[in-house]
Amino acid sequence: MVEVAPAADLPGDPWASLRDATRARIGLRRTGDAQVLDDVLAFQHAHARARDAVHAALDGAALARAVAPHPSLQVRSLALDRPTYLRRPDLGRRPDLASLAALSQLAATTSPPDVAFVAGDGLSAVAVQRHAARLFHACLLRLHGWRVAPLVIATQARVALADEVGAALGASLVVVMIGERPGLSVADSLGVYLTWAPRAGRRDAERNCVSNIHEPDGLGIEAAADRIAWLMNAARRLQLTGVGLKDASPPLSGDGQRVRLSP
Repeated sequence: MVEVAPAADLPGDPWASLRDATRARIGLRRTGDAQVLDDVLAFQHAHARARDAVHAALDGAALARAVAPHPSLQVRSLALDRPTYLRRPDLGRRPDLASLAALSQLAATTSPPDVAFVAGDGLSAVAVQRHAARLFHACLLRLHGWRVAPLVIATQARVALADEVGAALGASLVVVMIGERPGLSVADSLGVYLTWAPRAGRRDAERNCVSNIHEPDGLGIEAAADRIAWLMNAARRLQLTGVGLKDASPPLSGDGQRVRLSP
């Protein structure tokens, strides 16, 4: 009977090239019946990063500076703190009274915009802090003929909070950039949700989503901006988002970038 050694014990480690191509934990090495210490420590570090991302606070002032000279407005949800936000998702979907008043004041002094962008901390403020400003600027470069509201920066925010923001500003479309739930591979992934005719009570089936935005291994910022701009123009043409709007934007290359830009 021929005994085959574990993959980690084979000369050259045949899993090495596959591990280089993904952040997933594959071909874990072992020593005896246990995993090697490096892999155990890497797992614990990834878990700690995910927990830190969930509990991190969004620096709204820094984000406002990063999107300048475009104006911005900071709001918050009914969730008073992070523990409440995590236990009560419903409170994260509604702006508090002070925020609604600020939005109403802004709406009274400006014309109704075509689109309102919202940057919400979601479940990873780290993702929003790292990627939202760059993505916002990249989108602005692609939005010819769009009236864009001041960026609304929201804390303790869920996706649906943007519906009330868009409705308060009288926007035809709302686009929320929000931190996705961290995993053991990625703790700074950004998701973007688009909703036509935003109002309280919109359902997930009435939105379009562009997810997994992070670099270098996820969807790149420029490619994400291409896709978002395509969806925005299609939504305005069809007057809808959600299951009725299919993403027919140009395909991506293997590195998460666009093969070509849609005309």
